Amino acid sequence: MTGSRWLLRAASLGAALLLWQGLTSLDVNLWLRFEQFPTVGEVAGAFTERAGTGPFWQDLASSLRRIVTGFALAAVLGVAVGTAIARSRIAADVLGPLLEVLRPVPAIALVPVAILLFPSNEQGIVFITCTAAFFPVLVSTRHAVGALTPVWEEAVLTMGGGRARILFSVVLPGALPGIFGGLSVGIGVAWICVISAEMISGEYGVGYRTWQDYTVIDYPGVFVGMVTIGALGWLTSTAVERAGRRLTRWLPARDSSGPVPASAARTRTWRVPGRSPRTPHPATARAGATGPRSGSGPFPEQTREVTP
Repeated sequence: MTGSRWLLRAASLGAALLLWQGLTSLDVNLWLRFEQFPTVGEVAGAFTERAGTGPFWQDLASSLRRIVTGFALAAVLGVAVGTAIARSRIAADVLGPLLEVLRPVPAIALVPVAILLFPSNEQGIVFITCTAAFFPVLVSTRHAVGALTPVWEEAVLTMGGGRARILFSVVLPGALPGIFGGLSVGIGVAWICVISAEMISGEYGVGYRTWQDYTVIDYPGVFVGMVTIGALGWLTSTAVERAGRRLTRWLPARDSSGPVPASAARTRTWRVPGRSPRTPHPATARAGATGPRSGSGPFPEQTREVTP
């Protein structure tokens, strides 16, 4: 990312903070009421004070542990079940109807089920987090696997490959871009549900502490919790997106500055076996041009321009 883009993003964030500071310091009370909102300075002071205490980092560690555990389980289960449904009619008939009935149910509505089902609140919160992230990963995996062209699978079968080779060499690599799209959505939904679950039945965590601050009317503390949740969500979603870009490096690179100019093209030369240097390539002969050639061996050299 270029420096100008970083500058633009920083300016956007700074403008939002200045607007917040202006509305709260002036106690603007039009249709929206800002007179009870804490200012940016008050929230920053409360954050600095909280960051120097042990309970803040304990809450942070608890929320991160729950989100990582639940999201990891959802990623494994979502990819496995989504692949099975997309490639097996039996799995689609057995699991598909049940999952489609459960998918519209909000994960936070499963809090009573988690309380009754699991012996501890910690396990219940992980269950809710896993359920929240599971369905986005499942749906994206199912569609990504179903959209793969059958030519790739047929090519592996022609070369003697079995089902395992097709799965790990064709299906999963080909579906990775779609899978990571679901993972990016899933990590955001997981944060929403883990914070809500901590507010309802948690003992530690950022969501639990935010709700406690609200009950004692500590509004700067509430905003500290909101800022902390936003920062954690941004960091985890960025980690998922970077992992996706690293694992899909074989995809064509996208240049946000526009198409590659012609001056940046380089020439690539290859040889066509079985043709004399004086015999033009059939495609070139049909086009009415022979094109530049070089070399003294039995294989003529063709040239073309390709973008880097």
